[in-house]
Amino acid sequence: MNGLLVTEKGMDRSNLTLELLPDVYSICRLDPQADTPSWVLAGDFLSITRTKNELSLVCSQERVPHGVECDKGWRCIMVRGPLDFSLVGILASLTSSLAEADISIFVISTYETDYLLVKGENLRRAVLNLKEAGHDVVYQELQ
Repeated sequence: MNGLLVTEKGMDRSNLTLELLPDVYSICRLDPQADTPSWVLAGDFLSITRTKNELSLVCSQERVPHGVECDKGWRCIMVRGPLDFSLVGILASLTSSLAEADISIFVISTYETDYLLVKGENLRRAVLNLKEAGHDVVYQELQ
């Protein structure tokens, strides 16, 4: 599909503008009945998802207390939005090339946009791959 995005009305979108968020993130797992901890509530980006099996938290790595089950070292790439709900293929245009490059991702979608988290050690490869796929990646500095 070559990264082509098409809306229900047929509007072409050949590339997306992506923005690398500056922080380093952790993906945490708590007991499904646990209260949402106050330490997760600060920062410019966080995600809280509760299922019958877990309370899943994504937050700034520096906020996570010692002893919390988590996977550290994730970087976050935001799709600049807002994105219309009628757009199709957005995640596919981003994730297919990353999958072909053997880059694991963690995806979060919100009302306005999508976020891709990649491990810090894969960030440079992911950014290069997304650029090669025709997307614009905006960032201040790759750490």
